[in-house]
Amino acid sequence: MLTNTLFRHARTEGVQVLQNRGNAGAHEISTRRVIVAAGGAASITIPGEEAVVVVQRGKASFAIAGRSWDVSRSDVFTERATALYLPPGATLEIRAVEPLEAVIFSTPSTEGGEPALVRPGDVQVNARGRNNYSREVHNIFVDDGHVRRLMVGETFNPPGNWSSFPPHKHDGRDGEPCLEEVYYYRIDPPQGFGQQMLYTNDGECVTHSVRDGDTVLLPYGYHPVSSPPGYRLYYLWGMAGEQRKLALHEDPAHKWIHDTP
Repeated sequence: MLTNTLFRHARTEGVQVLQNRGNAGAHEISTRRVIVAAGGAASITIPGEEAVVVVQRGKASFAIAGRSWDVSRSDVFTERATALYLPPGATLEIRAVEPLEAVIFSTPSTEGGEPALVRPGDVQVNARGRNNYSREVHNIFVDDGHVRRLMVGETFNPPGNWSSFPPHKHDGRDGEPCLEEVYYYRIDPPQGFGQQMLYTNDGECVTHSVRDGDTVLLPYGYHPVSSPPGYRLYYLWGMAGEQRKLALHEDPAHKWIHDTP
């Protein structure tokens, strides 16, 4: 059911499960948020699952099995991503220098590569769409050689613009590869909102009003997004499924927009 796909949790210190594989129709992806106060520490191990940790804000050291990295990000709207690939079963030790907030996507995997860090200069930036459905898409871990199953990136909507448009899906019902997806939202200024629509060709439809820090599961169906005037909208996206390749099926009813001037 598409109605149970919005997850809203107040921010709390430590590791929070925002949505969990096995619940609400999620078969592939779990999402966690980790918040560590300045001078604090946290430890994360996810047995049998590979993970990608994306810094949202703050400054910290990340360490895995004797390897360490200094990571930082001022804010998702002012600086490109810093993210770490965590192989299955590896333990990540976090020590925060400044208050840290990060989001973690994970999915089952029987194997994994070595830990790998993506810094802002490594992010692949893509301009998508045009006019009032133009947006910027940042590929973080998408076609690299480290991650086995996850694909992770970020999308930035200018005020008043749409994304995931023309509406597309990747649920396998029209021959495309089946990929489950999760969005984690940020809004600027943070008191704003966005609209997340999910619908199918057989009439199932739900629209969520999303707030800063919300998570939405996209188990199937088309899933366009819009931001209101005055508010920039960001979502971190994670995908996993039949194959590690971006593939989609656009709604035939709306593909005509490609041909407009």
